Amino acid sequence: MFDAAHQQLGGPLVVVWDNLNTHTSAAMRRLIRARPWLMVFYLPTYAPELNPVEGVSAHMKKSLANLAMRTIDQLIAVVKNRLKRMQYRPALITGFTAKTGLDFRPP
Repeated sequence: MFDAAHQQLGGPLVVVWDNLNTHTSAAMRRLIRARPWLMVFYLPTYAPELNPVEGVSAHMKKSLANLAMRTIDQLIAVVKNRLKRMQYRPALITGFTAKTGLDFRPP
């Protein structure tokens, strides 16, 4: 995956990861060391405030509160609808990113 992205983009890659065991394994450390164009930063062990996806999850959970679905298909339809609505609210998505305080602009 990294090799293909590096080849397609033609430049160095920066990856920000959580501490999932596969991300921190000895095999992954070897893979990273073998690629000088790959820079990996690890998030602290538990840092939901640094992850914009946490804002999406919280927003979704809040929008689904007090809804009673009869079937899993109904739930899937509602979740898809709510995600689609988020897609058309760029300020909302920007807010999830801004809340982290991280700067996502390229150096």
